[in-house]
Amino acid sequence: MTTLRTPGPTVGVVGGGQLGRMLAEAAAPLGVEVIVLDPTPDCPAAPVARDQIVAAFDDEAAIRDLATRADVLTFEIELADQRVLDRVSEETGTPVHPDPATLETIHDKLVQKRELEAAGVPVPPFRAVEDADDIRAAIDDYGAPVMCKARTGGYDGRGNVPVESKADAEDALESVAGPAMVESFVDFEREISVIAVKGEDEIATFPIGENVHEDEILRETIVPARSSEAVTERAHAVARDVLDVMDGRGVYGIELFETSEARSASDGSSGQGPREGDGEILLNEIAPRPHNSGHWTIEGAQTSQFEQHVRAVLGWPLGSTALRSPTVMTNLLGDVDEERPAQLSDLDEILETPAASLHWYGKRDARPLRKLGHVTLSAGDEDAAVEDLLETAREVESAVTFRS
Repeated sequence: MTTLRTPGPTVGVVGGGQLGRMLAEAAAPLGVEVIVLDPTPDCPAAPVARDQIVAAFDDEAAIRDLATRADVLTFEIELADQRVLDRVSEETGTPVHPDPATLETIHDKLVQKRELEAAGVPVPPFRAVEDADDIRAAIDDYGAPVMCKARTGGYDGRGNVPVESKADAEDALESVAGPAMVESFVDFEREISVIAVKGEDEIATFPIGENVHEDEILRETIVPARSSEAVTERAHAVARDVLDVMDGRGVYGIELFETSEARSASDGSSGQGPREGDGEILLNEIAPRPHNSGHWTIEGAQTSQFEQHVRAVLGWPLGSTALRSPTVMTNLLGDVDEERPAQLSDLDEILETPAASLHWYGKRDARPLRKLGHVTLSAGDEDAAVEDLLETAREVESAVTFRS
């Protein structure tokens, strides 16, 4: 067995946004240095990373430079170019985790859904879209509404257009503005997610989070999710089935729907189909990186998703994913009407709340509904009610503003 030593290893990260920033924060106590590549000078990760290479996400020469300075490459944004990463890895011998092949699968949602369906992962009914008639045919088969999705480029809800009727098909396709697919609309009880980690020879999953979205943007994550034990077990099983399809080490954010009722037949993917009286789990989307719905793990779990990602890509043993105590995370979004310098005011209530932890992302500009930070509320008591935490989280979030 290889002897692990620190300090020493360096992780090169394509992308230097808030996820890169939190990766660097988690890496430092381990003695691991982080170098980020991002086109924005002095990007959010720059103040805490060892160095930044200012370059586009597909700049092959710059990524090659990053690879020569790192022991392993990873990425914190889906805009990373899988073909460039493949070539650079082959030329320099620096491994990339997760594998660029996984990025290729993730980049096209239609390819993603086809591969997962073929592997037995339960997904909503879907089909490719060439023109508006295909959307109308889907409405005939699935009923209205349906969800029209951009196959590429969309993430965090971007590129998703609900189609309420056949008359809306043309407009929906124009809004997507590119290759599209359509899915049946899922009448879900709640949206949940599993942050899963693929290590060198082990897999770990964090407790399930319940996600509250508004305008396609994640507002809050509640842990543990208010789901039954059977649904929780099923969600973990589906997450593990998803990881079987993914190549390469790292953290994966797996977004799921919990439906109100189970279908009559199990998908059979893991031998643990829906049970009578419980809802069904259907896959929504996958992010091959740390995910917004896993930010609660910094305070709420024994090991954060960011430390786990660093450990995983380096091939180090994974940490414990155990829940410390019930936890709620709320995003701090730009409450402005137009772009302006990002400055958060009226912090008193957050700072005066003993259980609250503030995370600032270091972005220079506030835009409407842009994610600029988050607040975590951890109970400190495993028997605490998440409803009380959620109420407090909403109070402290509403007390701050970017407007003044």
